[in-house]
Amino acid sequence: MKPNIYSKFLFIKISLLLLSLCSSYSTQESEAIQSLLNRSNAKKSSPSEQESAAKGVLRRLLPTHLFSFEFKIVTQDVCGGNSCFRISNYKSSSRDSAEIIIQGTTAVDITSGLHWYLKYWCGAHVSWDKTGGAQLGSVPESGSLPPVEDWGVIIKRSVPWNYYQNVVTSSYSYVWWDWERWEKEIDWMALQGINLPLTFTGQESIWQKVFAQEFNITKQNLDDFFGGPAFLAWARMGNLHGWGGPLTQNWLDTQLMLQKKILSRVVELGMTPVLPSFSGNVPAALKAKFPSANISRLGDWNTVDGNPRWCCTYLLDPSDSLFIEIGEAFIKQQIKEYGDVTDIYSCDTFNENSPPTSDPTYISSLGSAVYTAMSKGNKKAVWLMQGWLFYSDSSFWKPPQMKALLHSVPFGKMIVLDLFAEVKPIWKSSSQFYHVPYIWCMLHNFGGNIEMYGVLDSVASGPIDARVSKNSTMIGVGMCMEGIEHNPVVYELMSEMAFRSDPLQLEEWLTTYSRRRYGKSVNQVEIAWKILHRSIYNCTDGIADHNTDYIVKFPDWDPTVNSQLGVPKLLQRHRLVGIQPKRRFFLHETSSSLPQPHLWYNNRDAITALKLFLDAGKELAELPTYRYDLVDLARQSLSKLANEVYLKAIHAFWDKDAQALTFHSIKFLQLIKDIDKLLAADDNFLLGTWLASAKGLALNADERKQYEWNARTQVTMWYDNTKNEQSELHDYANKFWSGLLEEYYHPRASMYFTRLLKSLNENEEFKVEEWRKEWIAYSNKWQQGVELYPVKGQGDAVAIASKLYQKYFT
Repeated sequence: MKPNIYSKFLFIKISLLLLSLCSSYSTQESEAIQSLLNRSNAKKSSPSEQESAAKGVLRRLLPTHLFSFEFKIVTQDVCGGNSCFRISNYKSSSRDSAEIIIQGTTAVDITSGLHWYLKYWCGAHVSWDKTGGAQLGSVPESGSLPPVEDWGVIIKRSVPWNYYQNVVTSSYSYVWWDWERWEKEIDWMALQGINLPLTFTGQESIWQKVFAQEFNITKQNLDDFFGGPAFLAWARMGNLHGWGGPLTQNWLDTQLMLQKKILSRVVELGMTPVLPSFSGNVPAALKAKFPSANISRLGDWNTVDGNPRWCCTYLLDPSDSLFIEIGEAFIKQQIKEYGDVTDIYSCDTFNENSPPTSDPTYISSLGSAVYTAMSKGNKKAVWLMQGWLFYSDSSFWKPPQMKALLHSVPFGKMIVLDLFAEVKPIWKSSSQFYHVPYIWCMLHNFGGNIEMYGVLDSVASGPIDARVSKNSTMIGVGMCMEGIEHNPVVYELMSEMAFRSDPLQLEEWLTTYSRRRYGKSVNQVEIAWKILHRSIYNCTDGIADHNTDYIVKFPDWDPTVNSQLGVPKLLQRHRLVGIQPKRRFFLHETSSSLPQPHLWYNNRDAITALKLFLDAGKELAELPTYRYDLVDLARQSLSKLANEVYLKAIHAFWDKDAQALTFHSIKFLQLIKDIDKLLAADDNFLLGTWLASAKGLALNADERKQYEWNARTQVTMWYDNTKNEQSELHDYANKFWSGLLEEYYHPRASMYFTRLLKSLNENEEFKVEEWRKEWIAYSNKWQQGVELYPVKGQGDAVAIASKLYQKYFT
């Protein structure tokens, strides 16, 4: 055989072999996922219970139309073997009968159908209460609902799963919720079609029982293990211990009861909850109880000085037999408490903590041990893992290491969350996670920051591109934001992608979104939304958006060290683009570098949109959805202006122009006050509601004091600090809330500019260390405070926004 013929023959054989392997993977994947879906369906409530649960959502959303709809659970045969909902006209001559019948394969499919009908036939809109709530005024009266096409409407899920939550959302957003607030959230989830929610509430109570009953670890031993209520997410991940604690028995007990209510409702609605599992994080007392166990101490995580009082938690090596024993006990205790409600468990052993070696064999053994611990507790367990580590620590997780972890469990027993797929999709660079099933997720938000931001084009196309790509292993879409209750347009679009099989005409969708959100067609806001789509909601720079505007993350920086930073050029460009690290947490700014806020659009576009919103005020001023959007857009436009003013103040300092420095620093401080006044007029931008919800969970004065400190500290300067060095995580969870601007951000900036001007007038060195001492002392005192803040808006938000527009933009 000639060499060239032999080469071609060899190429054909290899190609056929690869095709065979791909086909084998595809078949295995399909069978494994179908088996998981079948098991999940078997755990769901009865059809009658699900229909009743769906009716409950309708009753709470639109009680006047309770008898206008009939709900019916159907088999997947109606949908060609898929999950779906079907909307039909109810055929009856009786005047008292239902008008619309909605069928679905689960209760959550039925509620998705209800939401779809209300949106696209009635022009209604549903968002979180804190983002304007529901616009239902456009829904016709009962008895006059618009019919659908005679043959009905069937909408199929494009992928089986619609996932929801990040492991830190429980701290940034849910921490102070009672059942009333949770019930609203589950209703929202049901309307959005979410069927795979993370359910992490109350797990500390499970751990308390496991450690006490199985390993003789007392509650006192656990006091230094669990974090405080607002910091539980990071204690669970092994980033810290003890900070903000200890947890009271009241907290442990009430959170467990709350979790049982959450799970009960989730299951009634046909959702599949994702429960936690053991990742290796253990209390220090376990090392004393089991001295021969392979327990090591992790390195520092974002402390100022590596103080082991808070950092450097203990990790039980997965290769130790005790790891499997603890993991099994935890899974079984959850089943004992909650029943057999799921086979899917979340575990992130290596979240911002790299394994001790990059040896693939070792990594594979670790992954295998983690899964073994799960499967010992539930033999049908499936491991759900955040794929964040493959992005945040990409220098470690090269293809050999990724494959070792991903292939360390039986095929079909792991699902990966492509956590940041709207900006940095890992599936593209990893051969579809090396054939492991994954969920295309939108991360979007960091720290629960309030910032209008989005990549709508990517959200509208990314999941479809991934699903139809060659050898795709995508099995779901998801929302993995760190904090919620902002940017409702982004979350409504992302939720719809679970039911979208074809490319979306986004301009057309945004026009209908505007009409639904405000209940009518108003030309000015429809034009404004087109501008917002091209600007604020069209971030294409690939930077993870964390709000670092100077008001909420004031630079810890000495301008006398380096005055050659090209600030005039930045001001001319109006484009303050900063490079952010891949990890979620910022390191302490060095004294020689000026942090630069993220600005991916021209603020003049936002101001133009703001003027259009104001022009629509006569028609829309009474609508909460309109007022929320107006306040948010005005807030953002003013904040970006404040960034420019800050830089002008610094430039004046460099020019030794005391008059200009005084002018610009006063203007910066006045902007803070004016934005605070604007936010104070809207119920949804208040510090007081956050603090009140925290204190509302307290049983006694001690708990009240602890919870308020937790709440105040998380949104300001949390984790350790010294007298002259801020915590590494200061302002990570910053918020544009009235009260916080006036009482926290304003004093900080005022102290800074006062010292800066003094140094200029007296021709002396700027004493940044003295400012730090003054500011940190103020911050720590404020965190210990108990002063009350309003929980209801005061003033006319539309009028205030109009006056501020005239003051700053005309």
